[in-house]
Amino acid sequence: MKLHQLVAAEVEQAFSANGLTDQPIILQPAKNRDFGDYQINGVMGAAKKTRQNPRELAQKVANALQQNSLIAMAEVAGPGFINLKLRPEKLAQYIKDSLQDEHLGIARNNKPQTIVIDYSSPNLAKEMHVGHLRSSIIGDSLNRVLTFLGHKVIAQNHVGDWGTQFGMLVAYLIEQQQNGRADLELADLEQFYRNAKVRFDEDKNFADTARDYVVKLQSGDARVLALWQQFVQTSLQHAQAVYKKLGLKLLPADVTGESFYNDQLQSTVNELLVKGIAVDSDGTKVVFLDEFKNQDNEPAAFIIQKKDGGFLYASTDLACLRYRINTLHGNRLLYVVDARQSLHFDELFTVARKAGWLPDTVHAEHVPFGTMMGKDGKPFKTRSGDTVKLMDLLNEAVTRASALVASKNPELSADEIAHIGEVVGIGAVKYADLSKNRTSDYIFDWDSMLSFEGNTAPYLQYAYTRVQSVFRKAGTWDNNAAITLNKAMEQQLAVELLKFEDVLNSVANTSYPHYLAAYLYQIATLFSRFYEACPILKADEATRNSRLQLTSLTGKTLQQGLALLGIDTLETM
Repeated sequence: MKLHQLVAAEVEQAFSANGLTDQPIILQPAKNRDFGDYQINGVMGAAKKTRQNPRELAQKVANALQQNSLIAMAEVAGPGFINLKLRPEKLAQYIKDSLQDEHLGIARNNKPQTIVIDYSSPNLAKEMHVGHLRSSIIGDSLNRVLTFLGHKVIAQNHVGDWGTQFGMLVAYLIEQQQNGRADLELADLEQFYRNAKVRFDEDKNFADTARDYVVKLQSGDARVLALWQQFVQTSLQHAQAVYKKLGLKLLPADVTGESFYNDQLQSTVNELLVKGIAVDSDGTKVVFLDEFKNQDNEPAAFIIQKKDGGFLYASTDLACLRYRINTLHGNRLLYVVDARQSLHFDELFTVARKAGWLPDTVHAEHVPFGTMMGKDGKPFKTRSGDTVKLMDLLNEAVTRASALVASKNPELSADEIAHIGEVVGIGAVKYADLSKNRTSDYIFDWDSMLSFEGNTAPYLQYAYTRVQSVFRKAGTWDNNAAITLNKAMEQQLAVELLKFEDVLNSVANTSYPHYLAAYLYQIATLFSRFYEACPILKADEATRNSRLQLTSLTGKTLQQGLALLGIDTLETM
């Protein structure tokens, strides 16, 4: 149910009837619901271009919208705005249609794309930390929304599993094996990495040995590859445990790390050289980009191979992009990566277009995000200043949520508290992030994210349980009865529920999950007002059955919407 598109189509016809065929209608939801459901703001601009009186032109458009099958009222306001109210009987029909469709009346895209989403992408041989949270949950939500709308989504976990650090780790592992302590050391990946880094920084002989192992790794030495694989497997097991805790769709099969592209790097560089896009600059292979000149008017240097023959992220990312287009057949590529990498992706896509690897038929997008900050306004850290491990953060969220649930519901069993605490705690962490504009930094605050008031996951989860409580009390009822929307709050809730598809398409087109979060909060808020203003169970039978259907679609929308953010719901809290 694309309500906005249906209304827009009627408005465009009214514009055309008044000779405004090429003028934008600028249709928006009404800011004040007392005046209408939608507002047309395009008349004033059209009047200026066509040299007409804006209010008179607005009245002509409004007149053309009278007696419309969808629009009950079109009223001119101010210097040329037009307020629209939709017909309650038409809204009731759309609500009924949505309830009878298991997909809530939301159409699957009739021209589905193959969309490759690059998200999470931790460096292996370290534990995942809070810096990996945003990419993981933003990417997962986009995956869910795009899949729900009928697109073929291919998740790609581009893990850092190759490079100099693995020579260092292999050297340290061999050293530990000789001392009989390898298993103990590997039990804590983070500490293992730190110990290896200390040895690498302080012992020249150890560093030289580590570099030798890098060469052996890149040349396919069987023993070194086996040890490297041990790090990869241990790291991926840890990452998968985090993904399971977070409830992400990412699976081991989605991992396509840097190592996967190793045998494609030289041919990628060579092709750029042959095409004259890259040049040899004193042994370094580089693409000079006039599109990104510095203050001295010098073109940016996009280095694709070092003087010693080593490759960089740029080399891997070019090979990766080619693979996603040529092998995975992606026609939309999303990279959910920290905003600090924006210039890299701008340059990457520019080089790929120059080489003909990124055709006009494929849309490549960097989906940037800001930083999670502590209350001090600095990047979120532990009290000792260390990076916060992601699993520790999630466990603390569950512990805090469980304590909160136990304090509010002491009669619950330990198992019930644990289950509710898990759902509420993980949901709170995810929603606190997803409800913010992803391009912004945000303050991580336990108290606000676990609150049952305001725009939080617990508030929305509780709104869903409130809906379920209504139906437990209602008992039997007629879900095929007529729907009548006589009260203002009934109509407002109906209009908002019918915007679900518009919102999901907006998320799909812009990659901003906070649009969906804001919508769900609006639904929950309107339902609360509806619940207070329009008695459900105490109403006469016809009104009761009608309002129960509105309540039913509210519950289904909240549950589906939260699921698309990767957040679970509960029957009771």
